[in-house]
Amino acid sequence: MQNKRVVAIVLGVMCFALTAGICIQMRTVEGTNSAVSNNYEENNLRAEVLRYKERYDNKVKDLADAEAELEKERESATQNDTELQEKEKEITEGNKILGLTEVTGSGVIVTLGDSKKDASSSLDPSMLLVHDTDVLSVINELKNAGAEAISINDQRIIPTTGIICGGNIIDINGEKVGAPFEIKAIGLPEQLAALDRPGGYLALLKDYSIEVKLEKSNNITIPKYTGTITYQYAKSVD
Repeated sequence: MQNKRVVAIVLGVMCFALTAGICIQMRTVEGTNSAVSNNYEENNLRAEVLRYKERYDNKVKDLADAEAELEKERESATQNDTELQEKEKEITEGNKILGLTEVTGSGVIVTLGDSKKDASSSLDPSMLLVHDTDVLSVINELKNAGAEAISINDQRIIPTTGIICGGNIIDINGEKVGAPFEIKAIGLPEQLAALDRPGGYLALLKDYSIEVKLEKSNNITIPKYTGTITYQYAKSVD
Protein backbone atom coordinates (compact mmCIF):
# COMPACT_ATOMS: atom_id res chain seq x y z
CA MET A 1 0.00 0.00 0.00
CA GLN A 2 2.84 2.32 0.97
CA ASN A 3 4.59 1.62 -2.33
CA LYS A 4 1.44 2.42 -4.32
CA ARG A 5 1.17 5.82 -2.61
CA VAL A 6 4.77 6.61 -3.36
CA VAL A 7 4.32 5.59 -6.98
CA ALA A 8 1.14 7.71 -7.24
CA ILE A 9 2.89 10.75 -5.74
CA VAL A 10 5.88 10.36 -8.06
CA LEU A 11 3.62 9.98 -11.08
CA GLY A 12 1.61 13.05 -10.02
CA VAL A 13 4.75 15.15 -9.64
CA MET A 14 6.03 13.94 -12.99
CA CYS A 15 2.71 14.75 -14.69
CA PHE A 16 2.68 18.21 -13.13
CA ALA A 17 6.25 18.88 -14.20
CA LEU A 18 5.53 17.60 -17.71
CA THR A 19 2.41 19.78 -17.98
CA ALA A 20 4.28 22.85 -16.73
CA GLY A 21 7.09 22.19 -19.18
CA ILE A 22 4.66 21.88 -22.09
CA CYS A 23 2.94 25.17 -21.10
CA ILE A 24 6.26 27.00 -20.84
CA GLN A 25 7.37 25.62 -24.18
CA MET A 26 4.10 26.66 -25.83
CA ARG A 27 4.41 30.20 -24.45
CA THR A 28 8.02 30.37 -25.62
CA VAL A 29 7.04 29.20 -29.10
CA GLU A 30 4.15 31.69 -29.20
CA GLY A 31 6.46 34.52 -28.11
CA THR A 32 9.05 33.52 -30.68
CA ASN A 33 6.42 33.31 -33.43
CA SER A 34 5.04 36.70 -32.40
CA ALA A 35 8.50 38.28 -32.48
CA VAL A 36 9.25 36.68 -35.85
CA SER A 37 5.88 37.86 -37.17
CA ASN A 38 6.49 41.44 -35.95
CA ASN A 39 9.97 41.50 -37.47
CA TYR A 40 8.57 40.13 -40.73
CA GLU A 41 5.89 42.85 -40.85
CA GLU A 42 8.44 45.58 -40.01
CA ASN A 43 10.77 44.35 -42.75
CA ASN A 44 7.91 44.31 -45.24
CA LEU A 45 6.87 47.86 -44.29
CA ARG A 46 10.47 49.06 -44.52
CA ALA A 47 10.86 47.47 -47.94
CA GLU A 48 7.57 49.03 -49.08
CA VAL A 49 8.69 52.49 -47.95
CA LEU A 50 12.00 52.08 -49.78
CA ARG A 51 10.14 51.02 -52.94
CA TYR A 52 7.89 54.10 -52.80
CA LYS A 53 10.90 56.35 -52.14
CA GLU A 54 12.69 54.88 -55.15
CA ARG A 55 9.62 55.51 -57.32
CA TYR A 56 9.36 59.07 -56.01
CA ASP A 57 13.06 59.76 -56.67
CA ASN A 58 12.69 58.38 -60.20
CA LYS A 59 9.65 60.60 -60.85
CA VAL A 60 11.53 63.65 -59.55
CA LYS A 61 14.45 62.84 -61.85
CA ASP A 62 12.10 62.36 -64.82
CA LEU A 63 10.49 65.72 -64.07
CA ALA A 64 13.88 67.44 -63.82
CA ASP A 65 14.94 65.91 -67.15
CA ALA A 66 11.68 67.00 -68.80
CA GLU A 67 12.07 70.55 -67.47
CA ALA A 68 15.67 70.69 -68.74
CA GLU A 69 14.52 69.51 -72.18
CA LEU A 70 11.70 72.07 -72.16
CA GLU A 71 14.19 74.83 -71.30
CA LYS A 72 16.38 73.80 -74.25
CA GLU A 73 13.35 73.92 -76.57
CA ARG A 74 12.42 77.36 -75.27
CA GLU A 75 15.94 78.69 -75.81
CA SER A 76 16.00 77.25 -79.32
CA ALA A 77 12.57 78.69 -80.16
CA THR A 78 13.36 82.19 -78.87
CA GLN A 79 16.94 82.42 -80.12
CA ASN A 80 16.19 84.69 -83.10
CA ASP A 81 12.93 86.25 -81.91
CA THR A 82 13.20 89.35 -79.70
CA GLU A 83 9.51 89.31 -78.78
CA LEU A 84 9.63 85.68 -77.70
CA GLN A 85 12.80 86.35 -75.72
CA GLU A 86 10.96 89.04 -73.77
CA LYS A 87 8.10 86.62 -73.09
CA GLU A 88 10.59 83.99 -71.95
CA LYS A 89 12.18 86.52 -69.62
CA GLU A 90 8.74 87.33 -68.15
CA ILE A 91 8.07 83.62 -67.57
CA THR A 92 11.45 83.18 -65.87
CA GLU A 93 10.88 86.18 -63.59
CA GLY A 94 7.35 85.00 -62.82
CA ASN A 95 8.58 81.52 -61.88
CA LYS A 96 11.23 83.08 -59.64
CA ILE A 97 8.60 85.09 -57.79
CA LEU A 98 6.29 82.07 -57.48
CA GLY A 99 9.14 79.94 -56.15
CA LEU A 100 9.21 77.57 -59.10
CA THR A 101 12.93 78.01 -59.77
CA GLU A 102 15.99 77.40 -57.62
CA VAL A 103 17.63 80.64 -56.52
CA THR A 104 20.93 81.63 -54.92
CA GLY A 105 22.31 84.74 -53.28
CA SER A 106 23.30 86.45 -50.04
CA GLY A 107 21.17 86.37 -46.92
CA VAL A 108 20.87 84.76 -43.50
CA ILE A 109 20.35 81.29 -42.04
CA VAL A 110 18.27 81.07 -38.85
CA THR A 111 18.27 77.79 -36.91
CA LEU A 112 15.64 77.09 -34.24
CA GLY A 113 15.94 74.10 -31.91
CA ASP A 114 14.06 72.81 -28.87
CA SER A 115 15.41 73.88 -25.50
CA LYS A 116 17.92 71.55 -23.85
CA LYS A 117 16.60 72.36 -20.37
CA ASP A 118 15.05 69.58 -18.30
CA ALA A 119 11.29 69.63 -18.92
CA SER A 120 10.66 69.06 -15.20
CA SER A 121 12.27 72.44 -14.47
CA SER A 122 9.47 74.29 -16.30
CA LEU A 123 5.87 74.84 -15.25
CA ASP A 124 4.88 74.51 -18.92
CA PRO A 125 7.20 72.04 -20.77
CA SER A 126 5.60 72.99 -24.11
CA MET A 127 7.28 76.39 -23.82
CA LEU A 128 10.62 74.62 -24.27
CA LEU A 129 9.64 73.42 -27.77
CA VAL A 130 9.59 75.19 -31.13
CA HIS A 131 6.02 75.51 -32.39
CA ASP A 132 4.48 76.42 -35.74
CA THR A 133 3.63 79.90 -34.43
CA ASP A 134 7.32 80.47 -33.67
CA VAL A 135 8.34 79.49 -37.19
CA LEU A 136 5.54 81.62 -38.68
CA SER A 137 6.61 84.64 -36.63
CA VAL A 138 10.21 84.32 -37.83
CA ILE A 139 9.03 83.92 -41.46
CA ASN A 140 6.85 87.03 -41.20
CA GLU A 141 9.71 89.08 -39.74
CA LEU A 142 12.01 87.94 -42.55
CA LYS A 143 9.39 88.92 -45.15
CA ASN A 144 8.96 92.31 -43.50
CA ALA A 145 12.75 92.73 -43.62
CA GLY A 146 12.73 92.25 -47.39
CA ALA A 147 13.47 88.52 -47.84
CA GLU A 148 13.01 87.61 -51.51
CA ALA A 149 13.07 83.82 -51.07
CA ILE A 150 12.66 81.64 -47.95
CA SER A 151 12.89 77.92 -47.20
CA ILE A 152 12.44 75.80 -44.08
CA ASN A 153 14.47 72.60 -44.00
CA ASP A 154 14.74 72.90 -47.81
CA GLN A 155 10.96 73.32 -48.22
CA ARG A 156 10.39 76.43 -50.36
CA ILE A 157 7.93 78.92 -48.91
CA ILE A 158 5.39 80.15 -51.47
CA PRO A 159 2.16 82.21 -51.03
CA THR A 160 0.05 79.05 -50.54
CA THR A 161 2.44 77.27 -48.16
CA GLY A 162 0.79 75.95 -45.01
CA ILE A 163 2.75 75.63 -41.75
CA ILE A 164 0.82 73.42 -39.33
CA CYS A 165 1.90 71.98 -35.99
CA GLY A 166 1.42 68.24 -35.48
CA GLY A 167 2.83 67.21 -32.10
CA ASN A 168 6.61 67.39 -32.10
CA ILE A 169 6.76 67.95 -35.88
CA ILE A 170 5.54 70.63 -38.29
CA ASP A 171 3.78 70.05 -41.60
CA ILE A 172 5.18 72.31 -44.36
CA ASN A 173 3.91 71.97 -47.94
CA GLY A 174 2.52 68.58 -46.94
CA GLU A 175 5.95 67.37 -45.78
CA LYS A 176 6.59 66.56 -42.12
CA VAL A 177 9.74 68.16 -40.71
CA GLY A 178 11.12 68.25 -37.18
CA ALA A 179 13.45 70.40 -35.12
CA PRO A 180 15.96 71.81 -35.57
CA PHE A 181 14.36 74.09 -38.17
CA GLU A 182 16.85 75.64 -40.60
CA ILE A 183 15.30 78.75 -42.13
CA LYS A 184 17.16 80.18 -45.12
CA ALA A 185 16.35 83.64 -46.45
CA ILE A 186 17.84 85.50 -49.42
CA GLY A 187 17.98 89.28 -49.19
CA LEU A 188 20.19 92.07 -47.87
CA PRO A 189 22.08 90.28 -45.03
CA GLU A 190 22.43 93.38 -42.81
CA GLN A 191 18.71 94.06 -43.08
CA LEU A 192 17.64 90.46 -42.46
CA ALA A 193 20.08 90.11 -39.54
CA ALA A 194 18.09 92.82 -37.70
CA LEU A 195 15.78 89.94 -36.82
CA ASP A 196 18.17 89.26 -33.92
CA ARG A 197 17.66 92.73 -32.43
CA PRO A 198 17.07 93.23 -28.67
CA GLY A 199 13.37 92.88 -27.93
CA GLY A 200 12.72 91.04 -31.20
CA TYR A 201 11.10 87.63 -31.60
CA LEU A 202 14.40 85.74 -31.56
CA ALA A 203 15.28 87.44 -28.27
CA LEU A 204 11.92 86.30 -26.88
CA LEU A 205 12.63 82.70 -27.91
CA LYS A 206 16.03 82.89 -26.23
CA ASP A 207 14.30 84.01 -23.02
CA TYR A 208 12.44 80.68 -23.10
CA SER A 209 15.78 78.85 -23.60
CA ILE A 210 14.92 77.93 -27.21
CA GLU A 211 18.12 77.21 -29.18
CA VAL A 212 18.54 80.11 -31.62
CA LYS A 213 21.34 80.73 -34.12
CA LEU A 214 21.55 83.39 -36.83
CA GLU A 215 24.40 83.65 -39.32
CA LYS A 216 24.98 85.72 -42.45
CA SER A 217 26.03 84.03 -45.68
CA ASN A 218 27.03 85.20 -49.14
CA ASN A 219 26.20 81.87 -50.75
CA ILE A 220 22.72 80.58 -49.92
CA THR A 221 20.86 78.24 -52.27
CA ILE A 222 17.11 77.83 -51.88
CA PRO A 223 15.44 74.99 -53.82
CA LYS A 224 12.37 75.44 -55.97
CA TYR A 225 8.87 74.43 -54.94
CA THR A 226 8.19 70.94 -56.30
CA GLY A 227 4.48 70.68 -55.60
CA THR A 228 1.52 71.73 -57.74
CA ILE A 229 0.02 75.21 -57.51
CA THR A 230 -3.71 75.28 -58.25
CA TYR A 231 -6.12 78.22 -58.11
CA GLN A 232 -9.75 77.14 -57.79
CA TYR A 233 -11.39 80.48 -57.03
CA ALA A 234 -9.11 83.20 -58.45
CA LYS A 235 -9.92 83.93 -62.10
CA SER A 236 -8.00 86.01 -64.64
CA VAL A 237 -9.54 89.37 -65.52
CA ASP A 238 -10.15 89.75 -69.25
